[in-house]
Amino acid sequence: MPMSLDNVFGLHATALRLRAQRTELLASNLANADTPNYKAKDMDFQAAMKQAVAGQSAGALKTTHAGHMTGSGTGGMEDYVKFRIPTQPALDGNTVETHVEQAAFSRNAMEYQATLRFLEGKSKSIVNAIKGES
Repeated sequence: MPMSLDNVFGLHATALRLRAQRTELLASNLANADTPNYKAKDMDFQAAMKQAVAGQSAGALKTTHAGHMTGSGTGGMEDYVKFRIPTQPALDGNTVETHVEQAAFSRNAMEYQATLRFLEGKSKSIVNAIKGES
């Protein structure tokens, strides 16, 4: 019986991909903490995950006829990227608050590691099943 890896790993593979993309976004915020007029961004992880689990693309257009052109919406992370509202913006227009970004980055890194652990456990279970071990 064929087995799909998507079914085996479930939403953890999607969560790992989204967390990696969020890590890049938060790292960009930290790297631009001193850039004038830089606007801090973050991702609505829960909404992105919910959309991914539902298997729908948020930016994609629905077609009602085979002759219709498909939409160019990416349906990726950019659909869930929002500007962060600062509690105290800088005079130069920069909205990065380093302590907020560091906390978000640390939490995201911890959640990324937890997701990796889940995937590692699943992988070990599959290897053990293939070897016939319990």
